[in-house]
Amino acid sequence: MIERTSDETELSNVIPVTLDANFFFERAVRSLDRFQYDKALKNFRKAVEYEPENPVNHCNMAGILSEMGNYKASNDILTHVLEKIDPAMTECHFYMANNYANMESFEEAERSLMTYLEQDAAGEYLAESEELMELLQYELDRPAPLIKIRSREGVVEHDRARALLEEGKFPQAVDLLEEIVKATPDFLAAHNNLALAYFYMGRFARAKECLGAVLEQDAGNLHALCNMAIFLQYAGDRDQLDTLLVRLEATVPFHKEHVFKMATTMGILGRHKTAYSHFRRLLRDEEVGADASLFHYCAAAASNSGLHSDALRCWRQAAKLDPASPVPAFFLAQLQQALAEGRPMSPVSYNYQLPFQEQLKQWKNNASSFTAEVRSNPLLRASFFWALRYGDSGTRMQVTEALRWIEDEEMSEVLGELLQQEPLQEEKLQEAALISLQRLIGSSLKENPISAEEQELAQGDLPSSTEKV
Repeated sequence: MIERTSDETELSNVIPVTLDANFFFERAVRSLDRFQYDKALKNFRKAVEYEPENPVNHCNMAGILSEMGNYKASNDILTHVLEKIDPAMTECHFYMANNYANMESFEEAERSLMTYLEQDAAGEYLAESEELMELLQYELDRPAPLIKIRSREGVVEHDRARALLEEGKFPQAVDLLEEIVKATPDFLAAHNNLALAYFYMGRFARAKECLGAVLEQDAGNLHALCNMAIFLQYAGDRDQLDTLLVRLEATVPFHKEHVFKMATTMGILGRHKTAYSHFRRLLRDEEVGADASLFHYCAAAASNSGLHSDALRCWRQAAKLDPASPVPAFFLAQLQQALAEGRPMSPVSYNYQLPFQEQLKQWKNNASSFTAEVRSNPLLRASFFWALRYGDSGTRMQVTEALRWIEDEEMSEVLGELLQQEPLQEEKLQEAALISLQRLIGSSLKENPISAEEQELAQGDLPSSTEKV
């Protein structure tokens, strides 16, 4: 029988050490945890020696050099990876961009960042790239050349479409957004904005189709759910709306953009107390709490909820923040008068502007001011679209007459569509539309003087239904 000696017993308890790339990688990571960069660099270099064709080992070494402030040496390694080992490792371009930015070589940083974004449409560092891009734009004092960036495909066009929406140029926005969603069907923000553009133009069916496309891809998309709720209200679909409202009222958004979307949606849907609670949350944020319009929204929600003291306080603060605006003072006076007379306050619109009837009184003696307001105010333009498509004949007549005061190509197009509708409108509306269109496009479609009755309508107030958009 063979017995083990004591030496043999000790040797049996020794765990053999395999010196390979993983061994030195783990030692490097432990050194990093202790902020021992020199040791970490030494171990990463050993890992590279064992696996010289593994690009990850080289990138780790480049990362340590960058942490140590040796940006040039780091970029030399990253360039070696791209040229000799793995050209498909696109994140190296992002690492190089950061190194160049730390070296204050901003032109080189921009070139590396653009290369990364152009080559990797679904890159891991897209969010970080946006932040770096903002820094480079600031340092270079110019925008980055984004048109050819695959990862931002449609983003530049989408920004332009959003600007068109904000300017109230809905047909142009629709044309651009339709191109974007056709090219990039998964661009959900573009679908949402296309739905809004259709809605502002009164094209409800198309608007719901767009939202359906969003919710098929992302059933919890808050913007789409809020927009759908508004569309259902205007369509009069109470059953679906009530079901959706239960879901929305149980949702507490975290991001400021989502909180604002939820607050405005609840206000439009008449859930004013819920809207007020969300607006109050926004007012606590220092970044947005100094916005006069936000205090108006909060005041409107409070007033519509019967919380008059809160509404007074919010409108007073709005007046302090924006003393040049007539809006806070107007509603403050309206509420004080209602309280003094012991009567209910009229419902307040969430739009940070005077009621349409008040604006029309001011515009009738100042056509240039009216033209400027129509061109710059998307809600006003939307109300015109809405009234011309869905208003009764009296409303359409008043809007048609009001449009005679301005010169606007887009409104010419809308009036042209009105004249082509079947069945034809009554003779007086048809005549008013022709005269207004003649004024807008400078042609002689029909020679006909403006009647006294039409002139009186032009100077009247539009019904409040046109304020709902």
